[in-house]
Amino acid sequence: MSDQFSRTRLIYGDAALAHLASCRVAVFGVGGVGGYVVEALSRSGIGALDLIDDDRVCLSNINRQILATMKTLGRYKVDVAEERVKDINPGCRVRTYKTFYLPDTQDQFDFHDYDYVADAIDTVTGKLTIIENAKGAGVPVISSMGAGNKTDPAAFEVADLYETSICPLAKIMRKECRKRGIDSLKVVYSKETPIRPIAEKQEDCGERPGYREESEGAHPKRRATPGSAAFVPSVAGLIMAGEIVNDLCRGY
Repeated sequence: MSDQFSRTRLIYGDAALAHLASCRVAVFGVGGVGGYVVEALSRSGIGALDLIDDDRVCLSNINRQILATMKTLGRYKVDVAEERVKDINPGCRVRTYKTFYLPDTQDQFDFHDYDYVADAIDTVTGKLTIIENAKGAGVPVISSMGAGNKTDPAAFEVADLYETSICPLAKIMRKECRKRGIDSLKVVYSKETPIRPIAEKQEDCGERPGYREESEGAHPKRRATPGSAAFVPSVAGLIMAGEIVNDLCRGY
């Protein structure tokens, strides 16, 4: 009988689809990259999703974030994401957290609840905390590296963090993970050298400068907003989701 996952079933089979329906995946950050992770996971039949992001949709998100439209402006991204997931897969169990993930908010989450963790946030401190907690709980984790100030969607690769090159964020993450004894980490990263963004006079709405200026090629003291195109972070997010689904289906 045909259902919304019948074409997926033709590839993975009944046992794998049943397993995906039993899994809970946490997606930290549902913006340019994470929004597409959520999209693909919900369309793949993942049974439960935890969505973590404290940001609201703003006008400058519309060029690249799947959750951003004129109708969703001003709304919390996790609320928009939950509605979209339910429209795709009404049976998916969704928990939302309007939380900026950092060490002082980590106690809200028990990583033992998860079958997989997707790190799509852009602050080094938060990323490291996610990775340490996932590793400590024995849960597989995949982390996105820098996607801003890039124009080549074909330059993304999946690799261990310690096999990456060129990406400025990956360079810093290698150093910080090594300090913490993290000896491996699956990442999606781009080998494209980041371009320098054209100076923008007006401040970008809702964009937290945080780490972006470090990770994506701009001078840290300028705290520049990174440029981004519709077809770059989306590709990174879809690759991440593909890795999650394929890893979860392995052996079924």
